[in-house]
Amino acid sequence: MIAIIFGVVIVFSVGVAFVVRRGATDNGPMGTLIADRSLPSWLIFFLAVGEIYSIGTMLGFPGGIYAKGASYGIWFIGYILMGYIFGYFLAPLVWRAGKAYDAVTVPDVMYGHYKDRLLEKLCAITFIVALIPWAVFQFIGLQTVLGGLGLPLNRAETIIGAAIIAFLYVGASGVRSTAFVAVIKDLFMLMGIVLAGIAVVIAAKGIPGVFAAAVTKPDLGTVTGGALIFAMSTIFVQSLQFYLTLPAQFLFSASSESSIKKSVIWMPLYMLMYPLLVFVAYYGVRHAPNLANADSIFLVVIRDLAPEWIVGLVAAGAGLAGLIVLAGNSLMFSGVVSRNLVPSMRDATTSRGVNFVMAAFLVVTAVLSSLASSIMLSYLGLALALTTQLVPAWFGVMFFRRLKAPALSVGLVTGCVIVAFLYFSGMTPGGVNTGLIALSVNLVVSVVLSIVIRAGRSDVEPVGMRAREIVGAFSGRRVDAV
Repeated sequence: MIAIIFGVVIVFSVGVAFVVRRGATDNGPMGTLIADRSLPSWLIFFLAVGEIYSIGTMLGFPGGIYAKGASYGIWFIGYILMGYIFGYFLAPLVWRAGKAYDAVTVPDVMYGHYKDRLLEKLCAITFIVALIPWAVFQFIGLQTVLGGLGLPLNRAETIIGAAIIAFLYVGASGVRSTAFVAVIKDLFMLMGIVLAGIAVVIAAKGIPGVFAAAVTKPDLGTVTGGALIFAMSTIFVQSLQFYLTLPAQFLFSASSESSIKKSVIWMPLYMLMYPLLVFVAYYGVRHAPNLANADSIFLVVIRDLAPEWIVGLVAAGAGLAGLIVLAGNSLMFSGVVSRNLVPSMRDATTSRGVNFVMAAFLVVTAVLSSLASSIMLSYLGLALALTTQLVPAWFGVMFFRRLKAPALSVGLVTGCVIVAFLYFSGMTPGGVNTGLIALSVNLVVSVVLSIVIRAGRSDVEPVGMRAREIVGAFSGRRVDAV
């Protein structure tokens, strides 16, 4: 029953990807990568949350609480909530920058604003470094899901199948088909989480019974010392870069700046599912202690409490969560490679080259997930901290004209070196998130060198000052860029 329900949902999702292809315009790479900037607000909503709430939400969040207690849940929920606050103001400016510079990728924005190839290349390389382990994480998560739910697939079959399905999603009509599949993914993911939460509350005879384990283990419900410092610093730095790094390319697909604002307003509704995942984690502490793999707690609990048809729905939701992120990663990777690292592909009129790069990305990451999964996963935290170092360059695009490209390039490299040093040395000064430490130094270097260096200032004002020019909207009193 589990395998049947899972298979039917996956086949249905692939069918939807090809059905919506009929409404797509054939406009080469621009159509594939950003849907010609035509997606309405409701599709942007599902596309964005499809990337935010990945397989890590269903597995990593309850697994983190199960293994580390409340501190993990606090920073996980906190950075997403604060990210939406920043996002309401910053995400529309990301779209505006994409519109102003006809950008498909974040490196496109950097070159369009600063006219500096070095900064563009550094930004592109940072993206590539982050995308590879992030994709491997999805493959590993899919293996955990299918193995934990007892589906009759071995590791190789899972990896190959996931790569093929992800390519079918993006091969149908690029980001457009991926967005429609994200709607299905959200439906089944939410359904699975709600059913799991209800099953746990019933089994525990009420919510107080769910948290019985916290009474005997107070450390599961308290956050102090270094854990608190890490949680607070992580909340700030991850929320700040929330819409400025990997998710930015999907914002370029929106039809207007207002559609971005409308979608961001409703995104916090998804946070309502987190209490249900917390229930699962605390129930598991008492009823399934000492698991070797903490990330499997959600699957262990649902298999123990729910009938097979519910387990099948959970498997489908988790599987689609990983597949959607894989599809999105391949789109981002292909865009950066074809437009920013291989100039000969930039002016292509067909999507063949883009599709080839997407396929190659999925093949390479599939191989890495089977041969070097532990190594790649160990680099995931490092990779995400590296993308945070792009924030100063975004500040220049949005607000501060006096930040100069050479200074930003030096600051970016400095920040990345500090991240790598702290990561590989195992140092966490004061318990502060290493990405925030590196970002602080990055900002100081960028500002100081921008004062010292004469050349490299952008010829145009920041997009935050150019609403009327770019989107034709009344932007109020004009303010000179600092």
